[in-house]
Amino acid sequence: MFKKSIFLLFSFIISALSYTATAQETEGLEPGKDYIIADLTVSGDFTYNPQNIILFTELRKGQTIRIPGEEISNAIKRLWELGLFSDVNFYADRVEGDSLYLDLVVKELPKLNEVKIRGVKKGKQESLIKDTQLTKGKYVNENLVTNTKNYIENKYKKDGYYSAKANINLTPADTTNAVNMLITIDRGRKVRISDIAIHGNEQLSDRQVKKALKKTKEKSFLNPIRIFKPSKFIGEKYKEDLTNLVDKYKEKGFRDARVISDTVVYNPKSNTVAIDITVEEGRKYYFGDIKFLGNSVYTNQELSSILGIKKGDVYNGVLLQKRIADKDRPDGQDITNEYQNNGYLFSQINAVEVRTYNDTIDFEIRISEGPIAYFNNITVVGNDRTNDRVIYRELSTRPGQRWNKEEVVNTVRNLGTMGFFDPETIRPEIKNADPSTGTVDVEWHVTEKGSSQIELQGGYGGGGFIGTLGLSFNNFSIRNIFNKKAYQPIPMGDGQKLSLRAQGSTYFQTYSFSFTEPWLGGKKPVQLFSSLSHSRQFLYNFQTRDVDRSQSFTISSITLGLAKRLSGLADRVTLSHSLTFQYYDLNNYNNGLFTFGDGVSRNFAYTVELSRDNRGNSLIYPTYGSLFSVSVRATPPYSLFNNVDYANLKNLPEYKYIYQGNTYQDANGDFVNPGDYVQEVPSANNPTPLRAPSVESAAADPAKVDQKRFNVLEYYKIKFKGDWYTRIYNKLVLRSLAEFGFMGAYNSDRGLVPFERFYLGGDGLANFALDGREVIQLRGYPNQALSSIYGGTIYNKFSLELRYPVSLKQQAQIYVLTFAEAGASYDNFTEYNPFVLKRSAGFGLRVFMPAFGLLGIDFGHGFDPLPGSTQKNGWETHFIIGQQF
Repeated sequence: MFKKSIFLLFSFIISALSYTATAQETEGLEPGKDYIIADLTVSGDFTYNPQNIILFTELRKGQTIRIPGEEISNAIKRLWELGLFSDVNFYADRVEGDSLYLDLVVKELPKLNEVKIRGVKKGKQESLIKDTQLTKGKYVNENLVTNTKNYIENKYKKDGYYSAKANINLTPADTTNAVNMLITIDRGRKVRISDIAIHGNEQLSDRQVKKALKKTKEKSFLNPIRIFKPSKFIGEKYKEDLTNLVDKYKEKGFRDARVISDTVVYNPKSNTVAIDITVEEGRKYYFGDIKFLGNSVYTNQELSSILGIKKGDVYNGVLLQKRIADKDRPDGQDITNEYQNNGYLFSQINAVEVRTYNDTIDFEIRISEGPIAYFNNITVVGNDRTNDRVIYRELSTRPGQRWNKEEVVNTVRNLGTMGFFDPETIRPEIKNADPSTGTVDVEWHVTEKGSSQIELQGGYGGGGFIGTLGLSFNNFSIRNIFNKKAYQPIPMGDGQKLSLRAQGSTYFQTYSFSFTEPWLGGKKPVQLFSSLSHSRQFLYNFQTRDVDRSQSFTISSITLGLAKRLSGLADRVTLSHSLTFQYYDLNNYNNGLFTFGDGVSRNFAYTVELSRDNRGNSLIYPTYGSLFSVSVRATPPYSLFNNVDYANLKNLPEYKYIYQGNTYQDANGDFVNPGDYVQEVPSANNPTPLRAPSVESAAADPAKVDQKRFNVLEYYKIKFKGDWYTRIYNKLVLRSLAEFGFMGAYNSDRGLVPFERFYLGGDGLANFALDGREVIQLRGYPNQALSSIYGGTIYNKFSLELRYPVSLKQQAQIYVLTFAEAGASYDNFTEYNPFVLKRSAGFGLRVFMPAFGLLGIDFGHGFDPLPGSTQKNGWETHFIIGQQF
């Protein structure tokens, strides 16, 4: 039996959830007659099981239907509503008496294979694909194309691109019944604001009103290209600014102020908008009586002190709300936080106007204190690698403790500064807060980020090729080091830090190892830190690039320390102690760096440091907080008990003179040869020698003297650092820094050691430093160029740095900066003048990637000459590798 291919019923056009159907007669088919479905087959282009398609029609063999009738109409409607087909038709294959053989012909919608976007950056492409849910395998219909086009165009229009256009093309893919989608986006130019007209303002000037529109600025003749507050029109920001405008009036006492009307007129020729705003100011009000009701925990006087508003003050609705509950600052000084920091999670505080007379408003601060709440269940989710106990020990929120909002905020900060989680995603979720039981559960949400770093680099520096390999594991687990199953690829999760680094070239090698346990014993925040290093350098001729391995300088050092968080003084205060031993071994190493070329020197020092680190949630880009530290590093005062007369050291026999003249015979008949030590200088007044050389032929041996002076180092160092972070606007942050360092000697006769000194200038990286020097960053000048060849014993430095983030995502944190700084280094205290400084300014870029650490580049301009020069230094380029925070 052949298919008659005669259209039986319904050619559907779907539009806005409506459809129409038409019917044609076929041979043997009588309109208005009931038929029994003898068979139902499915044909056409589809990938689904035919029985499943028939199942969705809700038609079955043996069912009685009327032609035309609702059964066929409803079946087609059900198939359309699935959103899987582009064409649905029923055909009569044949009619035998009352039996009807039906054939359902369908065409399945094509599936999405690949999506490409042109006209925007790669990062934006991924975001758009995610927002529009254009996933592979999704069915493509006209509705999807239209919605995608409208979404993209509206998105860019909201961002100020009024002329944004999105064009979508579909092309067949290589796979069966699939299409590729190409989206071409033309954003056009952002719409700028040509003019803002203000009407109805009498109490505030146009300038004051426009200033209140923080993110909506008109083009200015004096400043046509705005930097931080551009004149681009963004609809959402404009609506926020209308609220800001009303708030500005409320701050000035105009409680009833409102925006009566506002219009935005777009000019396509100039691609600009003109804004017209009409305000109604109302009268100016003042605070009257302010009464507190329902308070039993705090007295009226205590609450009034927190509120900080007195009768007769100009009405300020914004300030009143902030003093009740500051929504912009979770740790703000307001009444709500005062209650919540004392356990009253369920407290409610509302300011109610109870009387308005003339220009005065009386208020009641109505307080419902509620019961005291206690932490019940504390859980953490999202930690895939870090062990629970490592996180729980950092939590300030503990089961059974009284609810304290300040501790919740501190916990966010603690988790962020661990370095294991993305600080932007850390959040506490309050669950099961029950006033009847007085308990609350807190679920902490964290997102793990890469905490290990690798440093692999090679290049030319210092006259030769230098290779570096460094590995840093910041969430290490030493207890699983022998557990093969824990290597994924290394044992992790216990919060320990392990670093290995090797650097070498043809003339030096340096190896270092460090390990830190943040919670020694696992019960108290006592940090154990240790490090080992060994370096060896051979004498190197930078001109000929020859290496003399018979002349060498070796340093071996070990450091062991403990640091403990203090409680009771202030939040996040740490006291640390450390012991360091360094062994310097010089073998015929005469290069001018030290006053002796053969011998050894030992440095045994104790360091104590008190610091308070209160910097935001992220160490990479803190937006608020500060870091203060003061430290003292000192060696034992050996000169007090070693019985060495350093004042007369040069006059001792074994250190007094070395003879450099001709051979002669002394009074005892002994011959004195060049290079011998003598008690006195032969002269014309001493007739004993056979030939009396001049005084210049003999001199004190400085190498011998300094070997005696510095065989054990003796000194003390005092340092201070203050580092402030202030949010200027949004995420624009100002960093202010002040540093000071002083190095002194116990014994003036012994003098200051040539080690451990301060070297100022450059990028602050201490590559190839073999004398324990401290390198202080001051950009705009060559490295270590602002100190004398032997280093300074005093320095101070001041810096201002303006930062703005490009991206704070987990994969890469990027920010740009501009800086101005000044500093100086001094050889002794008599030269110290904190007002005579070397100045510089410039700009730079920082990129932090979890796997590689912090990388950056700075361009600094030195405004002052280098020591010994008369011309300003000019521009310098600095490459930053490592965490120069």
